[in-house]
Amino acid sequence: LRTLSQALPPTCYSECMVTMGSDAPDFTLPGLDGPRYSLHEAREAGPVLLVFWQAGCGACKMVAPYLTRLREAYENIGWTFWTIAQDGPEDARRFVREQGFRPAVLVDGPALEVSDLYDPPATPTFYLIEPGAGVTLEVDGFDKQALNDISRRVAGYTGSGYVEIAPADDGNPPFKPG
Repeated sequence: LRTLSQALPPTCYSECMVTMGSDAPDFTLPGLDGPRYSLHEAREAGPVLLVFWQAGCGACKMVAPYLTRLREAYENIGWTFWTIAQDGPEDARRFVREQGFRPAVLVDGPALEVSDLYDPPATPTFYLIEPGAGVTLEVDGFDKQALNDISRRVAGYTGSGYVEIAPADDGNPPFKPG
């Protein structure tokens, strides 16, 4: 887990192009639900969480129910949560169906133009973009501590009570690399 609040200089911790403390590159992508989504519009409404994933990724399958839980805990209350499929629409739809996945899904495959901008080191990779601060968190792989930290931050932004997204005793390991 890497966060800007650890008082480290804004440098790249995992060979990524997007660095903590830097501004996140703007993009527009189609959603599986039809409309196109633009980052600059979402940022006007508050913090934005982006999660890059692939349908064939084991860690992505492991994190899917936690992402659904995160979405349901703070749905429609002052933040934006998008997952970015590095697959084409057919593979992304299959993943959504098989995993019972609820977060908004934007499709970056097969061209991977947004993935090329962000250059995530693995899948899944999370980027939290906060108003006035740019990218304040970047984490890759399945990480329960990071999921719960994201939940705390979103609870703070939304004025909601904190919801533990990833309990320690739920049968999954605390970390799985992507």
